[in-house]
Order: sequence, then structure tokens, then C-alpha cells
Amino acid sequence: MRQFKATLAYDGTDFHGWQIQPDHPTVQGALKQVLETIECGPVDVQGAGRTDAGVHALGQVASFSLVNPIPEENLVKAVNRLLLKTVRVLAINSVSPDFHARYSATGKLYEYRIQRDEICSPFDGRYAYHHPYPLDEAAMIEAAAAFEGRQDFRSLAASGGDEVESTVRTIFSSTLHREREGEAERLIYRVRGDGFLYHMVRNIVGTLLDVGRGRLAAEDIPKMLARRERAAAGGTAPARGLFLVRVEYGPAADTTHTTTTP
Repeated sequence: MRQFKATLAYDGTDFHGWQIQPDHPTVQGALKQVLETIECGPVDVQGAGRTDAGVHALGQVASFSLVNPIPEENLVKAVNRLLLKTVRVLAINSVSPDFHARYSATGKLYEYRIQRDEICSPFDGRYAYHHPYPLDEAAMIEAAAAFEGRQDFRSLAASGGDEVESTVRTIFSSTLHREREGEAERLIYRVRGDGFLYHMVRNIVGTLLDVGRGRLAAEDIPKMLARRERAAAGGTAPARGLFLVRVEYGPAADTTHTTTTP
């Protein structure tokens, strides 16, 4: 039995999130089905995080074990040949038996894209939240930094997620900037932390949008967090603008071999 770490990218538009759900297409379900075809038996697939319906990934991580002796250099090709085109395995690493995609992770980086152009290209509409209306972007940039540090983020946790013992998380960085790509103008929010609560990133973005609209000020963020009530924060930004960029692991999770797409 060999333990593997797989790094995946996917367009989440047509999936009901990462986690397997009865009668709904999910990324975990698609990957599991392919691996079980290769294994000719059951495969337990674990993900680093449960991205919501419509959320995308540039670097999601999954872990699984196989008995099949398929050479590692052929495994990426075999998986991608069977997967839907909206999901690609970017790399497969052989790891120690105790590696777990979720529990071995030490941090994650997310990115949220807000399209600012008056007209949103159909090629951008699936991957950004189109908001062409006036925003105080300078105030939003100032407010983004207020989420950094070790804090209780209960005000930004939506109901319906996994039960957690604590809503305290450490945010290593929280930044917002304007970016131009071709003809497109976007606000890019990036947040890196040791863990995130259910809908937390989308709720941060919703709160930043309230700052941009003048409903909140940057100095209100600490008071909002101190209330520890979901109603104190802004709304939930749409899923389509959110990307899981990467999952981070410490030295203890060092891999022993890497097989990547050619």
C-alpha cells in the first residue's frame, strides 16, 4: 500500500463543491471514481479543505492510498485521462504513510477576484464577481489589514459547516489591491492563514465590500469581530470569485518522490 499526495486544479462552476454528496457532482466524487477504476477497488480520498459549490482551486490537495503497482510516472497520465476536463491533477507525490491532506496542512492561501469593468467578458464571468458599482477602494485596502493576526472569527463563520472546538484562527496576511490583466480591471483579495471557518473568506470579502460602500469603516472591524455574531459582519460574497490557491505543509510532510504532468 502506497500513500500519495495529489495536487489538483479545477473549475468549480459545475460542481456542488469538493465533498461527496448523493446525486450531485463533486470534485472528491469525480477523483474517487477515477482512482477506484484504476485500483479496481475502494479508495478513500481525503481533501485539504471542502471548497463550496462554485468555488475554484488552483492548488487543492488530496491524499489517498493505492495497492495498484502502477508506476508513479504513469499515475498522473492515467488519472487525467479518466477525469472530467474541468479537473486536472497537476502533480502526484509519494508521501509517508501518516500524511493526511487536511490534518498535515499548516496553512492555506485563498484569492478572491472582483471584476470592476462596466462590462464583464463572458470568459471572466465564471471566475470573478462582477461589481462595476462605486467602491472606496482605499478604505477597503486599509480594512483588509485589520483581519491579520490571531483573532476570534466567529462573526465571519456561517452556520452549516463542520462543528469546530474553537473559532480562533491566525491570519498571516490579508491584502487587497487593484490588478489589470489585458483589458480587465480587478480587485484581488488574498488571504493566507493557518485555517479558515465555513464561508469565512467569502464573508470577509462581503465585509470589505460593505466598507467600500461606506456602510462600515476600517476602524469598525475590531468591534465587529469582538461582537462574535454573524449578523455583525457583511454578507457572503458569491462563490464564483473564490480560488483556493495553495495548501502549505511543514517539513514533516516532505515528499519522497514527485510525478508531474509532462
